[in-house]
Amino acid sequence: MSSGSTASTPPPGTPLDPRNPSVVSTRYWHALEDGRIQCDVCPRACRLHEGQRGLCFVRARQQDQVVLTSYGRSSGFCVDPIEKKPLNHFLPGTPILSFGTAGCNLSCRFCQNWDMSKSREMDTLMDTATPEGLAEAAERLGCRSVAFTYNDPVIFMEYAIDTARACRERGIKSVAVTAGYMCEEPRREFYRHMDAANVDLKAFTESFYEKLCAGHLQDVLDTLVYLKHETDVWFEITTLLIPGENDSDGELERECRWVVDELGTDVPIHFSAFHPDWKMTDRPGTPAATLKRARRIALDHGIRYAYVGNVHDPEADTTYCHGCGETLIGRDWYTLLSWNLTDDGRCRACGERCAGVFDGPPGDWGPRRQPVSLRTPSR
Repeated sequence: MSSGSTASTPPPGTPLDPRNPSVVSTRYWHALEDGRIQCDVCPRACRLHEGQRGLCFVRARQQDQVVLTSYGRSSGFCVDPIEKKPLNHFLPGTPILSFGTAGCNLSCRFCQNWDMSKSREMDTLMDTATPEGLAEAAERLGCRSVAFTYNDPVIFMEYAIDTARACRERGIKSVAVTAGYMCEEPRREFYRHMDAANVDLKAFTESFYEKLCAGHLQDVLDTLVYLKHETDVWFEITTLLIPGENDSDGELERECRWVVDELGTDVPIHFSAFHPDWKMTDRPGTPAATLKRARRIALDHGIRYAYVGNVHDPEADTTYCHGCGETLIGRDWYTLLSWNLTDDGRCRACGERCAGVFDGPPGDWGPRRQPVSLRTPSR
């Protein structure tokens, strides 16, 4: 893959027109012999004529280059518990400033955030904030980290990277909530600026990705392997279980074996309940028994930290010591009930290290969800 940036092309993140700072130049694209330009951020490889947008909707061809059209614009800001991302082993109990934009580079028929990820209306992006404004707001609101979420930050990577840089200057961490559908070169740049990620491993068959997501499984697996073996990014995995599509014992066993073989036993995995939405309203929600079965399969295959999501199950939300079996972090939804870790993340009972990023005592944010506005009042 070649980069579209040349001596005559402005650096990524540069506005094409100072009067419209939300449209900025990008790096990962190249010209084709037939006159089209190919976007190289994700494996979809959209090939664009002048004025066309990619499937993600926010990357488009303008002035003979691929631009990002949503820089600095958001579908809303909210302070969440970090466990909602979900991340159970990254600064537990702390608040995180969350935001997303519009669009997505996959076409998941079961999308739970379709009102934002499938939006084709730029009016969705009513809130605005510069990277520096986001970092300042996170600090002011007492957030330990900022999450790029609701839709996939892959498609607004320039905005996400600039925000992560501004946050790092203030000691604030950056979290990507992503489907992991990204090409190799931009992936390396993107994750240099991330501290943690939750990656959706939507299923463990190519047919599922092709039929229900219009994507490919291997590209996601490549991202997971890259994160584990070539970065220091803390990451956890989420699999949304859809009845009759990706919840069979055989598929779950193959997924768990792959995780153990390729990523190790310390990567937490969350099995989350599907509810009918978007273009899959004809399917039932996921029974709690299915989530318990998936968690048991993961534990039986040696995965040390397996959780369930979108259902009330304190036992399956709790973190246990893999050394002695003691409760390390008791949870009820997003509330921490007990804490039996040392400041550096060791079991107080046996001294075994719990995998994760722990920095002193836990936070006490709890289950609150606090919408915030970052818009600067007009003069």
